[in-house]
Amino acid sequence: MKDFLFEMREGFSISFRAIRANKIRSILTTLGIVIGVTSVVLMSTAIKGIDNAFQTGVASLGSDNLYIDKWEWFNNDTPWWELRNRKNMDLQDYEKYKQLAKLPLATAPTVWSFQAVKNKDKVVDQVMIQGTNEDYIKTTNLSFSEGRFFNELESNGGRNVIVLGSDIAKTLFPQGYALDQEVKLKGHKFKVVGVLEVQGSWVMGNFNPDKQVFIPIQNVFKYFQSESFRSVTINVRARNSQMVEATKEEAVGLMRRVRGLAYNEENDFSINQQEGLLNTINETVGVIQIAGLFITGLSLFVGAIGIMNIMFVSVKERTKEIGIRKAIGAKRRTILGQFITESAVICLFGGLVGLGIATLLSLIVNQFLPTSVQVDAVILAITISIITGVLSGFAPAYTAAKLDPVEALRYE
Repeated sequence: MKDFLFEMREGFSISFRAIRANKIRSILTTLGIVIGVTSVVLMSTAIKGIDNAFQTGVASLGSDNLYIDKWEWFNNDTPWWELRNRKNMDLQDYEKYKQLAKLPLATAPTVWSFQAVKNKDKVVDQVMIQGTNEDYIKTTNLSFSEGRFFNELESNGGRNVIVLGSDIAKTLFPQGYALDQEVKLKGHKFKVVGVLEVQGSWVMGNFNPDKQVFIPIQNVFKYFQSESFRSVTINVRARNSQMVEATKEEAVGLMRRVRGLAYNEENDFSINQQEGLLNTINETVGVIQIAGLFITGLSLFVGAIGIMNIMFVSVKERTKEIGIRKAIGAKRRTILGQFITESAVICLFGGLVGLGIATLLSLIVNQFLPTSVQVDAVILAITISIITGVLSGFAPAYTAAKLDPVEALRYE
């Protein structure tokens, strides 16, 4: 055991001396590993950040939600023209369902349109206008930085009140103080009664609450009838995650009754779930991850070849040294361990530098896209570096260990 520890210590000592003696060559050799590890870690942190942002966005809408709609959102086996020919859902369907349903915690109708929102000379184009009622807030986990959601009186009376997403509020009111101010939708004035807190769910695009505004549903039909999607979606929130399936089964039965379907007729509505949204994003992220890791793996492969090449050169340069060491009793495993250690140290150094660069770049990228540096990314970087070093150094080290001491001493 003592002999083994001595050999390890001696191997490290010789490896560090060799690296110090060829500083420029060692630095250039590590560049491939630096680039590869930087790519792997940056890709890992970006994918993790995107995934976290999406999970946050879904959580803000409520993970126990169902959406009763004319359209099938995910895993659609029904041709689109059949979906298009389905009868639109309307507020009467919602009212009948609400009266009959016993299991949901809350229900709310929604209908949407895209409009420009203005405040004096400031304009945000193509904003998703969500028309709904006072119960919508109960079907989500949204919270407010200012004000409140509109109440039953304002909703039923079709009052010109509006709730702004955080991004819309910042653009229209860069100095803050949006509450009780007025904005215009298609020339109609709306009073701001609430501003949502930042949700940070940028990956949801126009469905991000940060980029939406909310008004009483009556006003969407009154002001934007020609531009709006006139089929109503019914948001349904189950009492808890264990009640989602039961709530869904009840919804199917009640909606068949509401829509007047015979027992042998197919459903002319769909029950959509967040699970479908999560499955879609997970599949997309998985494809991106595989493609990213393949590309970054190529750079690591190139870096490993570079290190192997330099290590072969190093073996050739130090053939006489190897011969002397073997002549005075150095074992094959000692020579093998020495060169593998040297290669692993070079790669580990490159991996740590790559990790540092990736962390700095992730802070910059985070200004535009969400990133998340995780402990597993650090472990991944160190592990990849050491494995690359061992694999790329093995062939040169094995070549050195096999050298005949007599031939090595005669080498010039």
